[in-house]
Amino acid sequence: MVLLLLKVAIHYYGRLAAKQGWRFDSTYDHKDENGDPNPFVFVLGSGKVIDGIEMAVRSMKVGGIRRVIIPPSLGYQSTSQEPLPPNFFDRQRLFTTIFNPTRLANGEGSTLGTLIFDIELVSLRHQ
Repeated sequence: MVLLLLKVAIHYYGRLAAKQGWRFDSTYDHKDENGDPNPFVFVLGSGKVIDGIEMAVRSMKVGGIRRVIIPPSLGYQSTSQEPLPPNFFDRQRLFTTIFNPTRLANGEGSTLGTLIFDIELVSLRHQ
């Protein structure tokens, strides 16, 4: 059996619906030494990326742009899933909203973790 691994590169804007659309991260803010934005690169199906992004990318074409509203069940299930803001304070703000134990106990979990991602598929290649 041959298993083909796909390496995916995307640009994105990630926002949190629970914070009035607060933008917690964007690859367009991550610049290389030439000032060009660094895409987020991952292996499709690796389990390291939130499910909502994986599902969205599977049906996209290179160059395509899509807005995806990701419910909590397909969003961050742990603090190690990617993509993550590189800035510690932005990560903390994101996680203290999504995983807030008091608000989750009050039944607000269905709204806390709703994410909005604007995704551009930059490249897709076999690894």
